[in-house]
Amino acid sequence: MPVIDRIADLSEEITAWRHDLHAHPELQYDVHRTAGVVAEKLRAFGCDEVVTGIGRTGVVGVIRGRSHGSNRAIGLRADMDALPIQELRDLPYRSTVPGKMHACGHDGHTAMLLGAAKYLAETRDFDGRAVLIFQPAEEGGGGGEAMVQDGMMERFGVEAVYGLHNIPGQPVGTFAIRPGPIMASTDRFTILIEGRGGHAALPQAAVDTVLVASHIVVALQSIVARNIDPLDSAVVSVCAVEAGEAFNVLPQTAELRGTMRALTPAVRGLMRERLAAIAENVAAAFGARARIDFASGYPATENHPAETDFMADIAAQVVGEEQVERNVAPMMAAEDFSYMLAHRPGAYIFMGNGDSAGLHHPDYDFNDAAIPYGASLWARIIEAGLPPRG
Repeated sequence: MPVIDRIADLSEEITAWRHDLHAHPELQYDVHRTAGVVAEKLRAFGCDEVVTGIGRTGVVGVIRGRSHGSNRAIGLRADMDALPIQELRDLPYRSTVPGKMHACGHDGHTAMLLGAAKYLAETRDFDGRAVLIFQPAEEGGGGGEAMVQDGMMERFGVEAVYGLHNIPGQPVGTFAIRPGPIMASTDRFTILIEGRGGHAALPQAAVDTVLVASHIVVALQSIVARNIDPLDSAVVSVCAVEAGEAFNVLPQTAELRGTMRALTPAVRGLMRERLAAIAENVAAAFGARARIDFASGYPATENHPAETDFMADIAAQVVGEEQVERNVAPMMAAEDFSYMLAHRPGAYIFMGNGDSAGLHHPDYDFNDAAIPYGASLWARIIEAGLPPRG
């Protein structure tokens, strides 16, 4: 069973929805227009239930199958929010909002799930309930967690949940997945270094926080190189250094900010422990003090084995077995679909976006040629996961 004919016929319409969403990007929980468009379309399709305000600005649509012997429910999730990036490409449907753009393809994710919703509402060739989850604030806001905490899983009886993300550089018409961790956890850290300020010409009378910060930056790289098992995956990146204002003053304080990524809780804990020890002790060796603050981000996204196999099998029905990678390498980016997978079994898959600019790049654009594959995958998951009786 390749791409569904009806969805192929709807591709031009789905593309138009995607272009409209692209032209009107919204950030985090402030997705009122997007959520309104989604809810309006779900109602127009004839969804049996459309609920707004889940997880603040999330939308959930429910479609009941033609058969009524089962009350089982499968959730399909798409993210809706954009990024605070100025778009560079001069597209006919380019962002109309300065400083905001869909640089991660959530416009495409939302449009594909809407396309599947329209098809499923027309056909209803399944027994149970398709729960269509449109989530705000994936980009750092934890919208997935907010929807879970709002009781979404229990309220709609979701027993399994599935998500996807487009991947630039992966050919259109292909999928990639793996059991276990597929995306990393993320933690933010801030290291505040306090020394003794002074005149740049008299360094012996000061404790140079810029020098201390430089040594800490270098030393932190030993965590991955010398503390983490080479067969495990981990990232420590210092992304911001702030110190001083003048060319002839050694600053009293310096601040480092960065991120850590891991695929397992054990590695995540070890990284936090080692980062604190290194920062404090390197600073002390120079006569300075270091205070470390951690802010926990998303946990690792872990696919459940049985649901991973099921999702891969459905992808193979859509694009052919040779176009499905079943043991792709994990990605060290993070994803708040992890919160949904922590509460229900399910899986997350990568979908090819072709030769596009990278995610979060101002030249990025979702590849409309991928729409029939993603929408067909969603529809087939419902039809195969909730087969009709008789």
